[in-house]
Amino acid sequence: MQNANPARFTICLHFAFCILNYRVPPFHWWRTVFYLIPAIALYTIVLGTLSLTSSLFQKTGYFAHWCARTWSRLILATTGVRVEVVGLDRLEQDKTYVFVSNHQSVYDIPILFWSLPYQLRIIAKESLGNFPFLGWHLRRTGHMLVDRRRPHRTKIFGWASRLTTNGLCLIVFPEGTRSRSGRVARFKGGSFYLALQAGLPVVPISVVGSRHVMLKGRLATYPGNVTLVVHEPIDTTSLADADPREFGERVRRLIAPTAESDVDVTPPDIRLVDSGADVVTSARRA
Repeated sequence: MQNANPARFTICLHFAFCILNYRVPPFHWWRTVFYLIPAIALYTIVLGTLSLTSSLFQKTGYFAHWCARTWSRLILATTGVRVEVVGLDRLEQDKTYVFVSNHQSVYDIPILFWSLPYQLRIIAKESLGNFPFLGWHLRRTGHMLVDRRRPHRTKIFGWASRLTTNGLCLIVFPEGTRSRSGRVARFKGGSFYLALQAGLPVVPISVVGSRHVMLKGRLATYPGNVTLVVHEPIDTTSLADADPREFGERVRRLIAPTAESDVDVTPPDIRLVDSGADVVTSARRA
């Protein structure tokens, strides 16, 4: 009978933990759903409309890019994301680059668009073009939407040739998906084929900490600090015959050490669940 009360207390504590952590979402889930999502939707509608309207009069997409940067800045400010940029002085102004970055979070795009003072365009999967406002913006303002199952190489290279002509830069995420652990996955060689064939300088970029803002597979979004490190550009003018996979691995080895510098740091929402589990474990031992 003397052991009944501690056991009962442990069961009650575990039950309360389950309710709080699995049935009642944390504060930042509510903040995301009822504050951030409506705010971001408003930014997308207003700036998407401005961007689409400008595309009727300006074919270069410069004003549309201003809309994208403003959209990015508003998202970061509303969420509470502070970005430190390191190494931007390694780049020249008014030059076409292919920026190659690791990918941890959906926040990587606004982080890059706001932090890099260049006219940026992306190669994205074609399904993104179906999203209202965002997809329409991508289709009409110079971004490239590709069917990954049947890529149209002639169309892609025709689009790439216009990058240099119009003073545009390209962003590529060669992992092909977001990393939940923070580890940098193997780079897909096809992501570098265009840069190698066109002789465009490749700039490796390490994004550190964005997964702590919004972890893959989670809805809750947290304020946080992100570091974006710009590495030395790689000249590709003599690398047209290089193996894209080998070149991709070379770039990955430059990005990974910095990008993986925080892999031992636990994201906030997982830390919350783990701390609750520790409380239950401690109570059981008591």
